[in-house]
Amino acid sequence: MSQSLSEEPAAMTTEARCPVSHLAESFDPFTDSYLQDPYSFWAGARAEEPVFYSPSLDYWVVSRYQDVRQVFMDTDTFSAAISITPLKELCPAAVDELVKAQMVMGPSLVNEDPPLHTQRRQHIRDALVSPRRIEAVRPRIRELAGRYIDHFVQRGHADLVTDFAWEIPALVAFALMGVPDEDVERAKQFSGRLALFTWGYPSDEEQMQLAAGMGQYWTYAKEHVARRLKEPTDDYISELIKSWRTPGNEDLFDENYLVTTMMNFLFAGHETTTNATANGLRSLLEHRDQWDALCADPSLATNAVEEVLRYSSSVIAWRREVVKDVVVGGVEIPAGSKILAVTGSANHDESVFPEPEKFDVARSNAKRHFAFGTGRHLCIGAALARVEMQIFLEELTRRLPHMRLVEDQNFAYSPNTSFRGPDHLLVEWDPSANPIEADRPS
Repeated sequence: MSQSLSEEPAAMTTEARCPVSHLAESFDPFTDSYLQDPYSFWAGARAEEPVFYSPSLDYWVVSRYQDVRQVFMDTDTFSAAISITPLKELCPAAVDELVKAQMVMGPSLVNEDPPLHTQRRQHIRDALVSPRRIEAVRPRIRELAGRYIDHFVQRGHADLVTDFAWEIPALVAFALMGVPDEDVERAKQFSGRLALFTWGYPSDEEQMQLAAGMGQYWTYAKEHVARRLKEPTDDYISELIKSWRTPGNEDLFDENYLVTTMMNFLFAGHETTTNATANGLRSLLEHRDQWDALCADPSLATNAVEEVLRYSSSVIAWRREVVKDVVVGGVEIPAGSKILAVTGSANHDESVFPEPEKFDVARSNAKRHFAFGTGRHLCIGAALARVEMQIFLEELTRRLPHMRLVEDQNFAYSPNTSFRGPDHLLVEWDPSANPIEADRPS
């Protein structure tokens, strides 16, 4: 889904702040040139003006590693309340779609602050990413990866987004949430790309369509939570219900909170992992020596995942609201301001990552990236995403080491501030040269 070319983000009203620099005026995260290569812009920003005010977004933009870390770690000064508030006000038609679905999106873990966030996070984390649950789903991930490769391995070409990376994370998320097999096809209808809705400037028509999809998924999630309230099983939602029903936790959740949590988990566990996988495969195949090294030594996959997350993050920016006057990077930012913390830029900060534009699957400190945030709001699904990406790399390098990018393809990205991954990733290979005999055409 792409932004209408005629739909430009309008400048938002704001009090006079400070003189707007040339850099701030040139910052437009919705242009194709920026979407194709945001890192060139941020290299200049870190050197020239690492903290600046963007009048078009009405956000202060923070780009250096230590400054981004300050924003994430100081939860007393930087509130998460605006993290998932749509950048563009909802049009009446979009509101109608949400009202039609009786959608009641209240606070969730991602936009809550302590102390409530701390109390809820423990239960949500334990329900989702206990070592037992991660290990239990690992065979399912490998089975799915193998099955999807089976579909195209003898074909000699594939789109690694639509043929591979798009559906598998969603199916894993469904399994963790206890979505029954007979509901998978229905649930898949609602797992479309939603980044544009919250972090972009969609046209009114696009916004309405996205809102309709969200409303449908809200209806399904509400039905699923109600079903698990009556008949709990061994899944994520049932574990949350069990925590809720534990004496003393009665005020911790309500039914709408559980529905919201289910919706957010599907988005976080699906689209971000899809984007991270596509970014990683593109980076590896564009740096053939790194792909060949990984094919020769599969044990590099664990660190290769970290370098992928650093070098081409699926989440390149996140938002916070300033609740009291603060100084960031030597710049005074008043209470009430909004912050865009550019994690993708921080992951390329020369002071932390030597030769940051070099893609190196053996980089010793790659894991210091902010692809999953840091501090209290560190992504609770990080362990699951790492396992998925590692298995994907292991299976693709084992069965298609001779795979290569199709030349001269155009990479399209959703026009939004925060989530980045190509809509398509076209690859090709000689199927008669597949290393596993059973994978060769008969």
